Amino acid sequence: MELRDIEIFLTLAEELHFGRTAERLHLTTARVSQSIKKQERVIGGPLFDRTSRAVSLTSLGKLLRDDLLPAHRQIQRAVDRAAAEARGITGTVRVGYTTPWCADLALQAGRAFSDRYAGCTVLVQEVQFKDMLGPLRRGELDLQLSELPARSPGIADGPVLFREPRALMVPAGHLLARRDSVSLEDLAGVPLIRSDGGLPESLIDLHIPVRTPMGLPIPDGPAYTFWPEIPALVAAGLGASIVAARAARYHARPGIAFVPFRDGPTLDYGVLRLASGQTPPAAAFVELLADLAS
Repeated sequence: MELRDIEIFLTLAEELHFGRTAERLHLTTARVSQSIKKQERVIGGPLFDRTSRAVSLTSLGKLLRDDLLPAHRQIQRAVDRAAAEARGITGTVRVGYTTPWCADLALQAGRAFSDRYAGCTVLVQEVQFKDMLGPLRRGELDLQLSELPARSPGIADGPVLFREPRALMVPAGHLLARRDSVSLEDLAGVPLIRSDGGLPESLIDLHIPVRTPMGLPIPDGPAYTFWPEIPALVAAGLGASIVAARAARYHARPGIAFVPFRDGPTLDYGVLRLASGQTPPAAAFVELLADLAS
C-alpha cells in the first residue's frame, strides 16, 4: 500500500463518508473509491460495508485501521518536525486570552501545536481588560485571542475565529430578566457597568455604548477594574453588562440572569498581534487556530 492509499483509507475510516473524505483530501469521490477497491483486492477482503445510506468498517477494516494508525501518526509527526525545522518553527509561542472560551481554544490549539511541532512550546496566559493591549505592546506575548475589532496603533487584528450573539447580564430580579429577549433600546432603562480604562475605543462602543441606536442616553453604572467584579456588581443590583451569550455557561451564579439580544451586531473573537509582523511559529499557530475554529 502506498502512503496516499493509507491516508485515504484512514480518512474514510474516520469520516465513513466518501464525499467528505474526498473533500477533506482534495480528491474526487471516484479516486477515493478506486483506492479503496484496490486496497481490498490487495488484502483479499472487504474493508468497508457500503449501502445507499451508510458506510461502516468491516471487522477486517477495523483491524487494519487499528494497526495502521500508530505508524501513520509517527510518520506524520516525523514529516511535520522536518517541515517545522525547515520553516524555522521552533522555540516558544506566547499566547494571551481575555475570556474563558478564548482560553479553551488557545489551550486546545496549544496541545495540538506541541504535538505537531515537537521543537515548540506554547505558553498560555490570561490578559486583564484593564491592560488589554499592554502585554502585546511590551513584547510579552506573540499573539492574543480577544474581542475584535481592537483598533489601535501598532496592533493588527484577524482572522476572526468565531462570532457570538450578545446577551444582557442583568440582576435576577430586574424586569428585563423576565423577558425572552431584549432590544438595544431597552438599555435606556438600565445602567451599564463601565470600564475604568484599558479597553480600545472600538470595543467600548460594542460593550458599553453611551446611547441607544435611537439616541436615548444609557445610564452609567459603577466602574470595574477586573472583569470578575462585574457579576458581583450585577448580582448586587447595581447595573447590567453586555456579554457574549455563552457567558451564561461560564459565569452563571445566583442573583444574575442572561437575556439574549434580538438585535445588534455579534461579538467577534479572533487574533491580535503586533502590526510589525510575527515569527514563523506564531504564524503557524494562527493557521492551526483557524483550522480548529472552523
